[in-house]
Amino acid sequence: MSDDQQTVIVVGAGPVGLTAALVLARAGISVRVLEAGEGLAAESRASTYHPPSLEMLDDLGVLEPLMERGLVSTGFQYRDRRTGPIADLDLGVLAEDTRFPFRVQCEQSKLTPILLAALGELPHVRVEFSQRVVQAETVGQRAWVATASGDVLTADWVVGADGASSLVRQSAGFEFEGMTYPERFLVASTTEDLATILPGVAAVNYVFDPEEWLVLLRTPEHWRILFPTDPETADEVEIDPARIQARLAGVADLGRDWDVLHTTLYRVHQRVADTFRKGRLVLVGDAAHINNPLGGMGMNSGLHDAVLQAAALVRVLTGTGTEAELDEVCEARRQVALSYVKTITHDNWERLRQTDPEAQRAYHDELRALAADPARMRAHLLNTSMINSLRGGRPVATVGGVPQ
Repeated sequence: MSDDQQTVIVVGAGPVGLTAALVLARAGISVRVLEAGEGLAAESRASTYHPPSLEMLDDLGVLEPLMERGLVSTGFQYRDRRTGPIADLDLGVLAEDTRFPFRVQCEQSKLTPILLAALGELPHVRVEFSQRVVQAETVGQRAWVATASGDVLTADWVVGADGASSLVRQSAGFEFEGMTYPERFLVASTTEDLATILPGVAAVNYVFDPEEWLVLLRTPEHWRILFPTDPETADEVEIDPARIQARLAGVADLGRDWDVLHTTLYRVHQRVADTFRKGRLVLVGDAAHINNPLGGMGMNSGLHDAVLQAAALVRVLTGTGTEAELDEVCEARRQVALSYVKTITHDNWERLRQTDPEAQRAYHDELRALAADPARMRAHLLNTSMINSLRGGRPVATVGGVPQ
């Protein structure tokens, strides 16, 4: 592709970057994707797709193969670690709100090859691996990036989708303020069948406990168990196999060691960039905002960024929209990150770790009442499914006057 074409460089070949590239390429824009890794990431990271994401992926023609690889979850469960199920919520009550009143559980590493294959069918797309972008800037009406190998590449626009440590964001001087949670999160993936070990468990479960809350999440091949960790312990202590087995035995004593596929220990942040556009540089996904994973909103909000911001960029490039309108879309996405995703995910964290017995009992009673009232349950699920994030950008209070 020559420099006189309308071109966009997308930095990062994760699910968000490849989705943005597909939106642009399907509109006839020449796209060059630069990925730092030698190939697509294979790690088991995000794995929940909410209804709006399913609609967007369906519109892009890539949902069917994802669903073939994934697991449909028609609801989720709130549990008490000691007494068991508190409330089961049925996503079927959203049937009039979405074409897909369910979640799909499938690791993001299974979506990226589908997106890459779709891009491979288009003639004006290049996806290049082992191309680590270390700098990005706007010069006049163009943008340029520099790679670690010394290449300098220019385009009309650059989309930064290079993750939480984005060098597009850092080198261009975007601010990235927020906070870091005191706990690190430990995820243990296991082939043990939690549905047998914990009868009545759902595919997605938020487990309340004042001492050690949990998230239990099923994927097509395994279960993932998320634990908070003591902020005072060293990383090597938390990832010691004996320590992990002891924590899993606290979930259920199998009389033997659990079968553990792998474990991941990571720090969790809530941060949002001061703007999602600076000159000819646009940020999407984790490059623009990061949040705790309680609610499965990180990758989903990134996919929404990719579709909506890339579509606005298409309109600028094709002369059917203005840069001011692009700014409006970018700022709307920023407000979703600030007042919707951040609010819900942080509140989930606060609720799960509640230590006051009376407050915890009251909240559990409210959840039971919510599950028994289809209208209230629908209002709650419009928040947790992220449908409301695309309608107004703010969660609606549904439990105890607190946004959910």
